[in-house]
Amino acid sequence: MTEWDIKKLRILRTLADRGTVTATAEALHMTPSAVSQQLTNLARQLGVPLLEAQGRRVRLTDAAHLVLRHAEAVFAQLERADAELAGYLAGEAGEVRIGAFSTAVPVLVVPAVAALRHSHPGVEVRVRETEAAQVYELLAAGAVDLALSLAAHAPTARDPRFTRITLMEDPLDVALPPGHPLAAAPALRLADLSGDPWIYGGSGPWQEIARNACEAAGFVPEQAHSASGWTAILAMVEAGMGVALVPRMVSSRASGVAVRVLAHDRPTRHVLAATRSGGEAAPAVSRVLAALREVAARRTP
Repeated sequence: MTEWDIKKLRILRTLADRGTVTATAEALHMTPSAVSQQLTNLARQLGVPLLEAQGRRVRLTDAAHLVLRHAEAVFAQLERADAELAGYLAGEAGEVRIGAFSTAVPVLVVPAVAALRHSHPGVEVRVRETEAAQVYELLAAGAVDLALSLAAHAPTARDPRFTRITLMEDPLDVALPPGHPLAAAPALRLADLSGDPWIYGGSGPWQEIARNACEAAGFVPEQAHSASGWTAILAMVEAGMGVALVPRMVSSRASGVAVRVLAHDRPTRHVLAATRSGGEAAPAVSRVLAALREVAARRTP
């Protein structure tokens, strides 16, 4: 029977994720030579070539991809086994490491942690604020147990490494300068703001969300300014430099600007939680997920 070495399989999966031996070694706190040696030993154990030279780099062979497809099922089952053992040994105690994007921390994570302190004080939560696009790297590497992200940043639902849980819809509102002529209008459409200067991110999904929403309303927005943080965007709106689409998670806490709910053409983003496949069954992780769902349900419009 073929010998399957879990430790070496994890090294192979990390190489598939990171792309180079050097990056794999950094992620696993190993030396590049140790990574190469472990993968050579794994290839010998399995009896198939796993790597082939591609210039100064290496790439995974078809056999390596076949091995990884089966290994993902093994890893998921091991996560479930770890979860059951954790529940048996620790009951409802345990540590859960959460990686979350910035706006989710005060709106979802902090209230959930506060609730857990009263209901399940044995569950310790450690929070790590991170970019939504990077949190899945941390989850795959085992640096966090639970990831909060936007659907726009999440891997496909068919990715076998992760279990995705939809937490909430987050509608987008319009932020206007306090003295804007439409700040007190009885009803507001995006098209009413087609002649205004707009403020939104310079690149990436947020730029696409803003542009697509405006284009669906029948106009191409004039981007007057760009910023990556909501504090900067709202400060520019307050100063009368333009208008902006702002997630409800942000607009509900905004001050100094006129926030208007769109009656029509209202775009929405989706907030997800994710675990490594099988990890959602861990008692402590399950408790944290339940607390996050309760907070999200109270915020759902």
